[in-house]
Amino acid sequence: MDANRYATKKTIAQGMLDIALLTANASQLKYILQVGEKHEFYTLMLTLITISIILQVAAAVLGIILTQMQNRGNHVVANRLNHISLALVVLLMFCHVISLNFGLDPAVHYNATKKEL
Repeated sequence: MDANRYATKKTIAQGMLDIALLTANASQLKYILQVGEKHEFYTLMLTLITISIILQVAAAVLGIILTQMQNRGNHVVANRLNHISLALVVLLMFCHVISLNFGLDPAVHYNATKKEL
């Protein structure tokens, strides 16, 4: 088993998952903006989705910087940046999980009043 090939496949798979998460966040943001303040948790959802997207972009930029630092042989700083990147990803997942639990159910019609639901 070639470790280099495995690492490359793992990096590509992680990148695809990051793109899928960013797409899901963009879709949720579009939905929450369309529904507007009729949504029960509008402010919370808007905040969490925005934070999630910002953390994703920050983690991607940090990943690019980290790759450049590892190529130059600065492993001490790269190790610290790796820990920061991991913390950003954990915060990102936390925001995403919380936002999903407050519901973005497109089957619920928010145009109706609460009494009709």
